[in-house]
Parts: sequence; structure tokens; C-alpha cells
Amino acid sequence: MADDETSGADAPLIQTGTVDGEPRRWLKLIDQTRCIGCHACTTACKSENEVPLSVTRTYVKNVDVGTFPQARRAFQVTRCNQCEDAPCVAACPTSAMYTRPDGIVDFDKDACIGCKACMAACPYDAIFINPEDNSAEKCNLCSHRIDSGLEPACVVVCPTQAILVGQFDDPESEAARMVAREPVAVRRPEKGTRPKLFYRGATQATLDPLAARRPDGDTFAWSEIQDGPGEVASGHPGTGNSSAAALLSYDIGHRMPWDWRVSLYTWTKGVAAGSYLVATLLAATGRLPWDGTLTAWAAPLIAAVFLALTAGLLIWDLEHPARFVYILTRPQWRSWLVRGGIILTGYAGALGLHLLAGPLGGGDAMRVAVAVPGVPLAVLAAVYTAYLFAQAKARDLWQNPLLPAHLLVQAGVAGAAALLPVAAWTQPDAVTPLGWTLAATAGAHALMAAGEVTLAHPTEHARLAVKAMTRGRYARPFWIGLALTTAGLAAPVAGAWVAPLALAGLVAYEHAYVQAGQSVPLA
Repeated sequence: MADDETSGADAPLIQTGTVDGEPRRWLKLIDQTRCIGCHACTTACKSENEVPLSVTRTYVKNVDVGTFPQARRAFQVTRCNQCEDAPCVAACPTSAMYTRPDGIVDFDKDACIGCKACMAACPYDAIFINPEDNSAEKCNLCSHRIDSGLEPACVVVCPTQAILVGQFDDPESEAARMVAREPVAVRRPEKGTRPKLFYRGATQATLDPLAARRPDGDTFAWSEIQDGPGEVASGHPGTGNSSAAALLSYDIGHRMPWDWRVSLYTWTKGVAAGSYLVATLLAATGRLPWDGTLTAWAAPLIAAVFLALTAGLLIWDLEHPARFVYILTRPQWRSWLVRGGIILTGYAGALGLHLLAGPLGGGDAMRVAVAVPGVPLAVLAAVYTAYLFAQAKARDLWQNPLLPAHLLVQAGVAGAAALLPVAAWTQPDAVTPLGWTLAATAGAHALMAAGEVTLAHPTEHARLAVKAMTRGRYARPFWIGLALTTAGLAAPVAGAWVAPLALAGLVAYEHAYVQAGQSVPLA
């Protein structure tokens, strides 16, 4: 615990109140006209909450605004925005992130599985994984102090009273009065999260993470060599100098929560969904026999193996892998991680029943009966990741209404490509329908990918993510992946030889898409 300066020994007492029997909701006001950039709030927060090195719940961002000699340094205290409609709460599969009755968005480390869905969902880059206990953490207004009638540590130590807390509709609250009467701003209002962290006197250069030019590197503080006579380039690439040219001079490195394991999981899940889906639909349309080698056991067996790999990757990506059962034992039903877990469990059951049709003597009738729920479950298994990505409100590239359809098409590519070599070995008459299926889905994938990168995007975040994917850090896997997948168009002629190329192409494409979507700075 902190020393007496921030532990509450001399801290002002605060009073809680109710409206119609319900507790008033807390708000925080940061007056940037008073902030001097001393970082006392950061230090007090670390001390009070025992935040380890390399991570922080709150920090002060510095932006140099203007041109010499009319230049100044602007500060912004950056932290959790205590959203009324918190994306992290909706995305968390175990309610480890939750909203208290008084509106404080708090966290329960004992419930956290370390899935990082909250980090992907937060539009403000305010959540991190504590390296000492591997659980998600953020600013919670020092809720333990508030429950004791004390102000948060950052409020107590601020030498200029730039940080205020209060409750809405509280006539005694200076923070509430200022929010009601003064011009204030919030960060990223377009996300619809309704933040309860308000800024007075903040500039667009600090509120918008793209409004100031961001030097290379993660954390920096320096004297910048100017681009021209008295000029600092704008933060928006390709737009030239802004009316108030700005340079980001101190910041905390942007975190990308999901690594290559999530990229690979989207591919393994596509193979798992697509192999059963393609074989079953070809059988249902009379292109393959229900009792053939491919439909009877090869397709569901491939699907089951890749479904197991998918589950393994999901568990491996958790910071608390032993807690993965919490998704099923204490589910938060708005989370698409929970819904996806239920879908994958149901799909695994359908695959098991399909594989048992032969040993149990159920034959074609049982396989057809299993396909009635099995096909919808396979479709849901292929597309639910689009809804999981959509819950990541911070990632504009993923807010694409065509993403479910694109993932279904990719499952078709993956399924046909996975089945083709098996068909060439065990059931040659299946090569032709599978080849045409691979060609059709590969062509559809190429068209949808082309639309993704050529159509205008509604936000600068999405545009920069596409730039990172097509011309930046992830351009090589994107273009190589798209080229290799497009080789599937030759499947009717080349047969099974193009299948490995298509599968490898999908791996590369998925990696570029998932990582580029997380690459744009948020704070």
C-alpha cells in the first residue's frame, strides 16, 4: 500500500448519494488547462494500486502543438474512460469486467481467464495484462478508496487540482457542476460508449490519437528535428500540415492483444467448419455419396481434428489457461467468446454423432439426420468470429458487415482444399466436385478481399489498418497469401496439387488481417 500521502490519512472525505433509491453514478473530470504534466497522478496510482513496472493504469500524454515561435506543449491524462456502455464488460466472457451499481467499471482478477477480449474491445487502450498475476487490469477510480469515503489517489496528489471526481446530480459535486456548465469533451464519442471521463480544455491533438504525428518507437520523449522551417508535420498521413501542427512527444506504446495464435485459430476453425460443410453439402446435392469414404468418415474426422486444434489454440492464448472452463461454468452471455464456445461444443457433438453413424449401424439415414443440425452448426462455427471481432469496438477494420459472409467463403476454401488430397488418395470421383468448389470459393474470396482493400473506408482508423495490411508491416503475408489462395482457381485442372497452396495462402491472409486490424494506435 502507498505511503500516508495517498493512502487516505489526510485525504478529503467524499460522500455518496442516491436518486430514487439508486446510487448516483460516478464521473471524473480532468481539467487540462490546469495540468502541468508532472506525472504525480501516474506515480500515486502505481503506489496505491501496486501496479508493476512496464504497465500503467494512468499516464500523462505529451503533444507539442503549433509552429515555432508560437508553440506549446499540451498534456492529457489518459486512462479508463469509465464507459456507461462499456465494450469491455460486454466482451468479457466471465464477468471479470463488470459495472457496479454506482457506474464504476471494475474488475475481478479471480474471474479473469486472460483472454484479452476486453483489451481488444476497449477503444481507449486502457486495459493491460498485469505481468505479475496475468490478469486484466485498468483504472477503477480507486474503488476501494471510494468505498471507504476517500478520493482516488490521483485526485489527492494532483498539485493543481486538475483531477476531480464526483457524482452526477450531486449539488455538492464540483466535478458534476463543471461538466454541466463548462464546455467539456470526451474521447472517441463516435464509438457510442458514453464515457464518464470528461476533459475540460483538451485539444484535438491530444484527444485524437491520430491528430499528432507519431514518431517511430513505442515510448519517446525528445526534442524533435523539424521537417521544415518552423513546421511539424501533421499526424494524418498524406494530409500535409494541419492548422495546429502537432508532434506526439511522450506516450505509452500501443498494445496488440491478440498474437499469431488468434490468427492461426481463425484458419484452423475455417478448416474444421469447411471440411464437414463442403462434404455434407456436396452429398446433399447428389455430388457425393453419403456412404463414401470422404463423407462417411474423412470429412468429419478432419473437422474434429482441426476443431481440437482450434480449442487448443484458444486455451494456449489464455493468460490463465487452467481457467478456460470458466467460459462454460460462469458465462457472461453477451460475450461472443461464450457463444462461440457453445457453438463449438455443439458442433463437436454433431461431428461425433456423424462419425458414430457407421459403428452404430445408423448408415445414411443417421448421417442425414445429423446434418440437419450439423450444417447450421458448421456455418455458425465458421462465422461467429466475425461477431467476436465486431465486439472489438476499438478495431475499425473489423466492423465490416460482410465479414460473416467472407469467413464462410474462407471456410469453403479451407474445407475444399483440406479434402482434395484425401479425395485424390481414397475417392478419386470426388476430386472434380471438390476442385470446382475450391475454384468457386477461391474466386469469391479474391473478390471480397479486393473489395476490402479498394473500397473507401468510413474512418481513418480503418484506412490506416488497410494501409498497414497492403503497404505496410503486413503487406508481404497479405499479398503472398492472396496470391496463393487464388491458385485455387486452377483446381478443376490441376486437382489436388493446388490445395496446399490455397491452405498456406489462407494462413498468411488471416495473419495479415487479424494483426493489421490491431495495429492502429488508440490513445
